Amino acid sequence: MANRRAVVTGASSGIGAATVRALRGRGWDVVGVARREERLRALAAETGASVIACDLTDGAAVSALVGELERSGPLHALVQVAGGARGTDRVEDAAIDDWQWMFDANVLATQRLVAGLLPLLRATAEVDGHADTVFVTSTAAQTAYPGGAGYNAAKAAEGMLVRALRQELNGEPIRVVEVAPGMVHTEEFTLNRLGGDAVAAEAVYAGVEAPLLADDVADVIAYALGAPAHVNLDLITMRPVAQSAQHLLARGPLRVRTAE
Repeated sequence: MANRRAVVTGASSGIGAATVRALRGRGWDVVGVARREERLRALAAETGASVIACDLTDGAAVSALVGELERSGPLHALVQVAGGARGTDRVEDAAIDDWQWMFDANVLATQRLVAGLLPLLRATAEVDGHADTVFVTSTAAQTAYPGGAGYNAAKAAEGMLVRALRQELNGEPIRVVEVAPGMVHTEEFTLNRLGGDAVAAEAVYAGVEAPLLADDVADVIAYALGAPAHVNLDLITMRPVAQSAQHLLARGPLRVRTAE
């Protein structure tokens, strides 16, 4: 594994940072990518990963990223974690700037990465027999909910991009994996979505026994990458036990129901 290299986006926090740690722990060479250079430097010092600061909504910056990755060695896997949500507006009240950012960050950024990095992945697959792509979407891509339309739409679009890509790559030894988490308690996702309101962000998780953590998603990503090369995990939907469906969340201790 020591000679396998993955690029992980969204690496400055949350699932992205956890994935860098998980892959480094399994012997991968990792390039962590995110906008915030100071956080990337701290992650590099902690894990030994390489890091590149890049805004994935900027086409010129992504082109520069691709060039740096091409010069620095072969690429075996793309793990696209970067994205996010802004706002909880109803459709009729939507802030168009928020919706535009969500589409840029979740969909267009993914397209740019695929277009730029697929030649590198193909070159690796030609030599080593296979290469990998992993995309972190969301259960929000599968089920709509009030106040979620902008994020629902962006993640659903990203999910369709991934599924179309898998078909377009049919016949090539390149795996396309989609991981769709439900409720994950990270330090920034909900905080950013709610405009920095820490009280409101924590209320989202109040009373929920053991929501998913970033490490849980990272472990699944690492498992998918470590599966035998002929095994493709098309879609992995993962939720905490307390979340039986997108709209059905138990608050309070999980208890076995007993007959009275």
